[in-house]
Amino acid sequence: FLLNKCQVNEKFNMTEDNHSLTTEFILIGFSNHPELRTILFLVFLIIYLITMVGNLGLVALIFIQRRLHTPMYIFLGNLALMDSCCSSAITPKLLQNFFSKDRIISLYECMAQFYFLCLAETADCFLLAAMAFDRYVAICNPLQYHTWMSNKLCLQMTTGAYIAGNMNPMIHTGFLFRLTFCKFNQINHFFCDVLPLFRLSCVDPYINQLMVFIFAGSVLIFTITIVVISYFFILFTIFTMKSNKSRGKALSTCASHFLSVSIFYGSLIFMYVQPNSGNEGDKDIPVAIFYTLVIPLLNPFIYSLRNKEVINVTKKF
Repeated sequence: FLLNKCQVNEKFNMTEDNHSLTTEFILIGFSNHPELRTILFLVFLIIYLITMVGNLGLVALIFIQRRLHTPMYIFLGNLALMDSCCSSAITPKLLQNFFSKDRIISLYECMAQFYFLCLAETADCFLLAAMAFDRYVAICNPLQYHTWMSNKLCLQMTTGAYIAGNMNPMIHTGFLFRLTFCKFNQINHFFCDVLPLFRLSCVDPYINQLMVFIFAGSVLIFTITIVVISYFFILFTIFTMKSNKSRGKALSTCASHFLSVSIFYGSLIFMYVQPNSGNEGDKDIPVAIFYTLVIPLLNPFIYSLRNKEVINVTKKF
């Protein structure tokens, strides 16, 4: 009996040593290129400052100017706010790690970083879909625009985007806590994303991968369907217009939104919904840079530079 008890205790201690839980991670990021540390720091700092000034400036402009209190600009202001949240969830830690010796991030900081990133990206999907529906009503049913796109509906659509934006990361973050990390604690990424965390898990992340595929796929399919249907009727209406001037004006109104939608959804699909997306290693870093840092930088300029009303209001302000 004593011999069996000693053997059990020995096996338990070995298991405990082999499966000691990791509570901190090391973000490798761009540490493989120390000679570019200063240059990369300045590049990402400039990107972050321009992103925050552009997006928060656009939010402030829409909030202050009453003439911009229309559904299209309300959606645009919330999109800019979420882009600021996306960039702020990642960039400060990224900048700190360029000159940090350990580059450590705790488990809870890691979960919080992923939560706010997922919140911003999910809300962006629904806000872009709402903007597509708004353009559909404005072009295809202009006489009924103020009836359809009432303040109540605008508020409901915006609130729905934020509710869905919070529900999606809550589900994924909850499932992340079922994983144990006991092998390596080095994340081959510049922020905490679910795909690198899956590679470090001692537990089979199949359920987590399935949840990501189901929920990310559902959000993308639902919102992309709204965008595609809206633009189908928009293009049909535009090409049936007799006036070239009206046709050009309608196309100009939709061009900036369509460009932003194409870039945003394309990068998300490539990142999360493609087959075997969890086994790409550091190959997903360029795509992650694009949809987390570059798109939030470009969005305020894509919408502002092609929008005469925003330009005029900015000049007057």
